Amino acid sequence: MMNSNLYKRALKVMPGGVNSPVRSFKAVGGEPVFIKRAEGSKIYDVEGREYIDYVCSWGPMILGHNHPEIAKSVMEAAGNGLSFGAPTENEVIMAELITSIVPGIDMVRMVNSGTEAVMSAIRLARAFTGRGKIIKFEGCYHGHSDSMLVKAGSGALTLSHPDSLGVTEEFARNALIADYNDIESVNRLFEQNKGEVAAVIIEPVAANMGVVCPRKGFLAELKAVCDKNGALLIFDEVITGFRLSLSGAQEYFNVKADIVTFGKIIGGGMPVGAYGARREIMELVAPLGGMYQAGTLSGNPIAMAAGIAQLTILKEQQEIYEKIEKLAIMLEKGFNEIAEQLEIPICVNRVASLVCVFFTKEAVVDFKTAKTSNTKLFAKFFKLMLENGINLAPAQFEAMFVSAAHSKEDIEKTLAAARKSLSLIKEGEDF
Repeated sequence: MMNSNLYKRALKVMPGGVNSPVRSFKAVGGEPVFIKRAEGSKIYDVEGREYIDYVCSWGPMILGHNHPEIAKSVMEAAGNGLSFGAPTENEVIMAELITSIVPGIDMVRMVNSGTEAVMSAIRLARAFTGRGKIIKFEGCYHGHSDSMLVKAGSGALTLSHPDSLGVTEEFARNALIADYNDIESVNRLFEQNKGEVAAVIIEPVAANMGVVCPRKGFLAELKAVCDKNGALLIFDEVITGFRLSLSGAQEYFNVKADIVTFGKIIGGGMPVGAYGARREIMELVAPLGGMYQAGTLSGNPIAMAAGIAQLTILKEQQEIYEKIEKLAIMLEKGFNEIAEQLEIPICVNRVASLVCVFFTKEAVVDFKTAKTSNTKLFAKFFKLMLENGINLAPAQFEAMFVSAAHSKEDIEKTLAAARKSLSLIKEGEDF
């Protein structure tokens, strides 16, 4: 089977030949690679080629692909049935795990994706405060629900469609846009919309405009502003949850949010999400309260089995976090050294095990500076790295994810490929 043949077939039956825009290679040119299997730090396409993978299913494969304990849990659960539409013990175990690990969460509700978790969290914030408006940050992506597709990042940014067709003015009007890392922009919105803001939602690390770290004190200031104005602070931890640290961004930055959302990392890569908060907020969720949210497949037994296995390993082997951060530091230093030697202007941002290489001489601290990156150069870099067996996300504004399955040898091979790729780019003098 050839990648190109599969792509031609896919184009006839799926929009753009893909089931998610960021898989399309539209931002980098060429045709997507179709993956057949994965193991550890490697993925293998349908033509049998091997790649060191830094997409990691967009983050959740923190232990690597096809981890034996997770795979065993999934197979055992599947032997009992795929879905029941009724409560299971694994749902309880998963909820107990999350509430025991994540600070400030007394109760949790399972859903099926990060998008659904965010959508539900926003509805919950509005129910709790009795207010309608939400403050979000330009360039931060919170899934594809209508109210969040306003000045979003990630795929929307890469494809030059920060706003989506089909999102009505009524939805957009209730989403107020602040500047990431700029507390004064948040203060102004609260001042202009007194008593109307239900919540501020943020990616604690903006990982959908590349990797952009909150400046020192910014998240604490944000919490204080929310408290002062009677609004809730929502941490969208679909990327950072259980990755920056076992307890996520709240522990890493020592700031407590009011509501936290999670994505596929709590399912070991299976389709799953969750949102949680303190008891008085969560008791508004049906059937206890009047905030309705439901899902036939929520708490799916297979996803719960995978997630329990993954979170248990992370809880019992917290030295994993030190390992993956050391590997990410190797990448960060290596990229910087190569670029300096070749005199190629890049900015390498890293937070814990998240890394991003921006092709810009600017320090990337917000949406505006992220957009200074030369996306044409990134596209060339991406193609050259892929040719050399390194799989990066096919878009400038995405993170590289390091997993516990990556080795020092993987990092060395990646940096060797980067040196070769950047040398070829240097010869072209395209910057």
